[in-house]
Amino acid sequence: MRRRGILIVVSGFSGAGKGTLVNKLLEDYDGYVLSVSATTRAPRPGEEDGREYFFLQKEQFEQKIAEDGLIEYACYCDNYYGTPREYVERQLAEGKDVILEIEIQGALKIKKQYGDALLLFVMPPSAGELRRRLEGRGTETEEVIQKRMRRAVKEAEGIENYDYIVVNDDLETCTRQLHEIIKAAHNTPARNREFIENIRTELEGEK
Repeated sequence: MRRRGILIVVSGFSGAGKGTLVNKLLEDYDGYVLSVSATTRAPRPGEEDGREYFFLQKEQFEQKIAEDGLIEYACYCDNYYGTPREYVERQLAEGKDVILEIEIQGALKIKKQYGDALLLFVMPPSAGELRRRLEGRGTETEEVIQKRMRRAVKEAEGIENYDYIVVNDDLETCTRQLHEIIKAAHNTPARNREFIENIRTELEGEK
């Protein structure tokens, strides 16, 4: 019996290191694929279209919304972000664990559509460390940093909707914890209904 993949949603405050953590997970462990999101924000230095994001114009993005081509989408810091539907569905059917790195609005929409999605929230060890990481990027103005910190205050109110939190203090430790959580999630009864029913049927036949 082919195991269906799990849809894994990774969220976190901007600057918490969720992108670095996801990249490390993909590098260290097999069996994961990253769903590339679409966005209307401008590429950062070094980013490539189709690798970090599909960079779309606002009109292109809104056309995808109209065609129901996105599982979810949200507006964050004046830009659209969304998850293309076709790629995700195909990978799950093939038994692969699909990682979505998206914001909290989109994560909650995903949970409504995919009840067995696994929601993980990446947190920094402290608010001061979060600010230091944002400043350390060297790519954003103080105004943008303040905007992201204010956004984090609002996002902190929705953390209880997630299945697990992961504190990103040490990257190696955090990556290993993330992998162990996902491995354990594959063994929950809710994600193995077909297997359980097959065993029950076999047991009835052995009476």
